[in-house]
Amino acid sequence: MSSQLPPDPTDHTPQTFYELVGGAETFARLVKTFYQGVAGDAPLRALYPEEDLGPAEDRLRMFLEQYWGGPTTYSERRGHPRLRMRHAPYAVTPDMRDRWLRHMRDAVDELDLPLEQDRMLWDYLTRAAHAMVNAFDESGPDRPAPGLSITPRP
Repeated sequence: MSSQLPPDPTDHTPQTFYELVGGAETFARLVKTFYQGVAGDAPLRALYPEEDLGPAEDRLRMFLEQYWGGPTTYSERRGHPRLRMRHAPYAVTPDMRDRWLRHMRDAVDELDLPLEQDRMLWDYLTRAAHAMVNAFDESGPDRPAPGLSITPRP
């Protein structure tokens, strides 16, 4: 029979990916750098209906923090992420995915993470971006063509 020792309160070994990469500061930097790229990319920027990218920046930061083991603020404020459903009102084409990934790659590179954490993060972001593609032309019957601003469904 083995006895388990209680956790050592002086052990500050990171327990989650979120903690391992630097927590809130790292995710804030990632998302800020990403949205700076989005702001200068007219076709991609057109998919964001709000004039100010700040709310989108907050939502993405909260989502990523929660996904990687940080605070659960995203779910507390917005409920289940339902990523595909939340992106359904927008024509997310392969071109939009590639633009998104280009700016996200630049943002991840700015973090200068150790190779293992960089690969883990990039693998997730790549898979997520591919999963959001929902259109293979520039418009569809229920989606606006890129460049037209809409208010997403609640």
